Amino acid sequence: MFSLTYVSSAMIPFSARELRQLLEICNVNNRERDVTGMLLYKDGNFMQVLEGEERIVRSVHDKITRDTRHRGLITLLQEDLSGRQFPSWSMGFRDLGSDLDNPEGYSEFLNMPLTSQEFKSDPSKAQKLLLTFKKST
Repeated sequence: MFSLTYVSSAMIPFSARELRQLLEICNVNNRERDVTGMLLYKDGNFMQVLEGEERIVRSVHDKITRDTRHRGLITLLQEDLSGRQFPSWSMGFRDLGSDLDNPEGYSEFLNMPLTSQEFKSDPSKAQKLLLTFKKST
């Protein structure tokens, strides 16, 4: 099992409707490819983890890299796993902007931009963030 985590910035911020449409397309495509993961969106920035067969995950990542709806893609983490961390998610999704109005518990961690130096310097924090949202949904 191979896992790849990246961050990127939207060229133009996505509306809630556009995010739902993106999720629907991701769900269909990723289910067909046996790719699982999670997508987080906050303030025009994305963080996503993809997991599955390495060749397929890299192919999906290459397609994402060429997508003109975002820029500044930075791959944070690539690793082999013994098993899936998001096994039941063809693509889980959270819009962090909507969560900030009613936080269950305040954490400055959630206020960091998804493209922050904090994640670049310690990619394991990106994985922790994604897993935190997996557990809370």
